[in-house]
This record gives sequence, structure tokens and C-alpha cells, in this order.
Amino acid sequence: MKRILVPLDLTTEPDAVTRVVADAARGAGATVRLLHVAPVSDAVVDSTGRIIAYADQESARLEAEALDYLRSLEIAFDDVPVEAVVRFGDPAEEILREADEFGADLIVLTTPRVTVSRCLGGTATRVWRRADAAVMLLKPPALIAA
Repeated sequence: MKRILVPLDLTTEPDAVTRVVADAARGAGATVRLLHVAPVSDAVVDSTGRIIAYADQESARLEAEALDYLRSLEIAFDDVPVEAVVRFGDPAEEILREADEFGADLIVLTTPRVTVSRCLGGTATRVWRRADAAVMLLKPPALIAA
């Protein structure tokens, strides 16, 4: 296991995920790639229909926001090599594309559900079913209480 892909949304509590992944990466001498998949942007318009931000401007804003978030997590990885990437589109499709391009050996996903059979239809299940890499599903402690 030399390449670990960790897709995160901007609402996931990352502490438990980063600890587990950092320990695994450190032990294996692996590189970690943090990934956020944002929705494809449209132009932002006000109530009168005037364009406030063009689609490319909104995409740039979303990318910068996501990269700031992902880079803020890098400190939890201490001496582990970490990369941050933002993609746009369908989460499952983009996770699978990034896993292929990165050559991921392991994809670590968070899921609010307990088992894969109860995740049917979700991003985690779609990735788990189609990934060439091993997939680890984690249920962070913050999600257990929910």
C-alpha cells in the first residue's frame, strides 16, 4: 500500500479519518492524496437574473475553498507526503477517475451508514463496487452519534 486516496467533503469531521490514514501511511511509507469533488458550477445570478459570477469564476472559488480546507488537514499527517486535489463532477465517477490516475492502492471513504448493504445507491457503494483498489469504509465517531 503505497498510495492512499482519501475523498472528503467539506462537512466531514476529519479527525478520526486523518488519524487512521496517517498511521497507515506512516507504517507503509505511503503517499496520501486528499480529494474533494465539487459540483459542476453554473453562473451565479441574483433575483433579477443578473450574473454575479460566471461559471469559471464560481469554479475557481469552489476550488480555492476546497484546497484551503484540504491543506488545513495536512498538518495531521506530520511526516507523511500529502497531496491535495479538487475535481468537479459526479463524486463516485471522479473518485474512481482520481484513483486510477493516482494509482491508488487504497481508497478510504467515510460513510454515515453502518454496512455496505445499507449504503446501496450511495457514493461509497458505487466506488466500492467499481474500484480496482481496495476500499476502506470508515464511520467517523461524529457520525456514530448522529
